[in-house]
Amino acid sequence: MPAFSLLPKPSALLPLLLAAAFLPPAFVQAEEEAAKDQPPAPVERPAVSERSQDEAKGLERQLPEDGQQILKAGDESFLTLWLPANTAEAEGVVILVPGDGESPDWPQAIGPLRRKLPDAGWQTLSLALPDPQSTAPVTRRAESAASASADKDASAADSASKPDVKGESGNAPAPESTAEAGSGEPAQSEDQAPPPAIDPVEQRKVHAERVMARLQASIDLALQHEPKSVVLLGHGTGAYWAARYLAEKEPAEIHNLLLVAAEVPRDFRPALEDMVPKLKLATGDFYYRDARADREAARLRMQAGKRQKHPAYVQIAMQALPADPKAEQEQLYRRIRGWLSLHLQADAQKPAE
Repeated sequence: MPAFSLLPKPSALLPLLLAAAFLPPAFVQAEEEAAKDQPPAPVERPAVSERSQDEAKGLERQLPEDGQQILKAGDESFLTLWLPANTAEAEGVVILVPGDGESPDWPQAIGPLRRKLPDAGWQTLSLALPDPQSTAPVTRRAESAASASADKDASAADSASKPDVKGESGNAPAPESTAEAGSGEPAQSEDQAPPPAIDPVEQRKVHAERVMARLQASIDLALQHEPKSVVLLGHGTGAYWAARYLAEKEPAEIHNLLLVAAEVPRDFRPALEDMVPKLKLATGDFYYRDARADREAARLRMQAGKRQKHPAYVQIAMQALPADPKAEQEQLYRRIRGWLSLHLQADAQKPAE
């Protein structure tokens, strides 16, 4: 039986090879243009974690695990730091609320009080708050038609004033794209839609809800230890959030509020002088008298307290000691400890309205 091959003879392939070699250039160009028209694959960027999350992870590595508590607030988790009282019977628990950009072990106020108050018979619980809403990226507003027209006219005039520059091929060289210029980002398509604008009102609302949820979860944890008394202490903008939580939620378990160097977060309302005097809680307002703005803000709070006939509002002025941070923190601790001792001896219940 004669052998045969399944492969085509070279003579049979010759017409196909000749046809491919002499394809019209228009056909090849059409295929290339079709490939160029394909939209580029979207670039997936990794989610950027909040600064507060990164700091919390660092604290988790540095501090003893037995004092760490990871709590849930809605769909997110956050770090709290718990320390028991160094006495046989605790006086109660002080919940420490840090300000914007501060961690649960911040070296000013939060960290020192967290570690010192247990020696005075107090349990302490400090928590991590979400990043302040002002750090979120803000979409730039679209330029006006007049501005765009002016830019276009200026660009046209600038192009007319420049001589034509031709390359070796006789054509003007193509301008560099953003990516070619070394920006590290791919050239953006003109048809790509800009990201949606951020509503600042909605942004502040969401941030407030996140803060309130974390405060509620922290208070729930503190109440599990069945303390004799619960004190909410806020530092910086944390003082605003502590006061606002008490004003909105009115928890029956908390009768004491401490404000340390109180500030109002940017663009938030109401002001502290409009909110704190109406609480009718035992309130200690600690402020540094060195800065004029701090003195003026404290004066407004004091005047508002007098108008409201606040039954237990006390202001304590302190001196900033920037050259000796350790002494400054010791001064704050002694003032806080003294206020707690005097208040608890006088009345452990909610002041009468």
